[in-house]
Amino acid sequence: MEFNNKIMLITYADSLGKNLRELDNILHSYLREEVGGVHILPFFPSTADRGFAPVCYDEVEQEFGTFEDVRKISKDFYLMFDFMVNHISKNSANFKDFQEKKDDSQYKDMFIRYKDFWEGGEPTEKQVDLIYKRKPRAPYIDVEFKDETTEKVWCTFCEEQVDLNVTKKVTKDFIKNTLLQMCENGASIIRLDAFAYAVKKAGTNCFFVEPDIWNLLHDIEKIVKEKQVTILPEIHEHYSIQMKIADQGFWIYDFALPVLVLNALYTGEGKYLKKWLEMSPKKQFTTLDTHDGIGIVDVKDLMPDEVIEETKEKMFTKGANVKKIYNTAAYNNLDIYQVNTTYYSALGNDDDAYVLARAIQFFAPGIPQVYYVGLLAGKNDIALMEETKNGRDINRHYYSAEEVEREVQRSVVKRLFELMRLRNTHPAFHVDGEIQVETDAQSNLVIKRTYENHEAVLRANLKNHQFTITQD
Repeated sequence: MEFNNKIMLITYADSLGKNLRELDNILHSYLREEVGGVHILPFFPSTADRGFAPVCYDEVEQEFGTFEDVRKISKDFYLMFDFMVNHISKNSANFKDFQEKKDDSQYKDMFIRYKDFWEGGEPTEKQVDLIYKRKPRAPYIDVEFKDETTEKVWCTFCEEQVDLNVTKKVTKDFIKNTLLQMCENGASIIRLDAFAYAVKKAGTNCFFVEPDIWNLLHDIEKIVKEKQVTILPEIHEHYSIQMKIADQGFWIYDFALPVLVLNALYTGEGKYLKKWLEMSPKKQFTTLDTHDGIGIVDVKDLMPDEVIEETKEKMFTKGANVKKIYNTAAYNNLDIYQVNTTYYSALGNDDDAYVLARAIQFFAPGIPQVYYVGLLAGKNDIALMEETKNGRDINRHYYSAEEVEREVQRSVVKRLFELMRLRNTHPAFHVDGEIQVETDAQSNLVIKRTYENHEAVLRANLKNHQFTITQD
């Protein structure tokens, strides 16, 4: 099913119900008018990172169901799949074959071997310092082969996620075959996870390396275009990178909106939000919450540094049960660029503030995404996080079908669903429509969306969080 201008739900295969069949039932029971598409987070066999360390792409994790279940959902909802263009599981058949056969493996070129990548087999201290990395040292794992030799192989993220060498034919074939298979199994959009890390070149920061990264993006686009499938590069960084991608006609993410909305609702000041809404591309997917934390790095230079820091601090002081320790090694989370919390709890579990936040998102340019915990105005799951000691699990509650049935009866959820139906059906929210934004010293915010002769206007007070919507 080709994607359309309706709200996309983001969920794991086992978080709204325990598997894909239960998810399908929930979608048809409660969300036929509220949701047009679903981003089913990685549902393939995986060895780490909640699905983001895929062993393969030609199977569905057995506990979740089958591709038949996925295709059934795709008949009524456009679907987004994840392709981890940067890496694959250390326990994949490809990497295991490489470990066993080394230079005789058909996959030996699929991975980035330090001995081949760096002159002399090792990076200099200067080269390591230059790399945009997620570890306090050079990004690699020590790989032991069957012949008892060892080598360093590039690894950006956790030790289960081994990076791919996207310049080699064997990897290009793997990418093409995987993408085409996704197209056949119901994907309307393919999200390119960790895309900016995929190209490595000595002497660069190995992050969004131009022009090579553009060649990769256009090569991937060509593969799926004939299947009428869209690609969505996933990048958390300075908003200017997103703008570059948008300038070349691609869809992008708006990861800046979450912090800008929080700042407006915390302070009653809408000037930073106004500026962003007026400059945002039209071909974008907007977010307030995702399976990761709320990104801080994405809003750099859209607000002064001190305002960003004040907003981040208020996420801890105004948020419900949000503590700084959740973003430390004690909870396996040293990512200083994100804060782990549900969006509802970041707003102190305040119904009015939360519904207004969603109204602002739905009036922003682009197609809104609503994360499943946000869909049900979920509070921080402290119990799950304490059980796993994973900070991100604070926003990854597992809802049973029975819980969903109860949660949709809450007033705040009913209010949200009403907004979602308006956003999906009113012509003023056409992707090519126009936006006008006004703010004043009394904390009033007005957002007007127009398309042809249609108009929808949000009038809100950022201090008391009351708002009205008029439509024509």
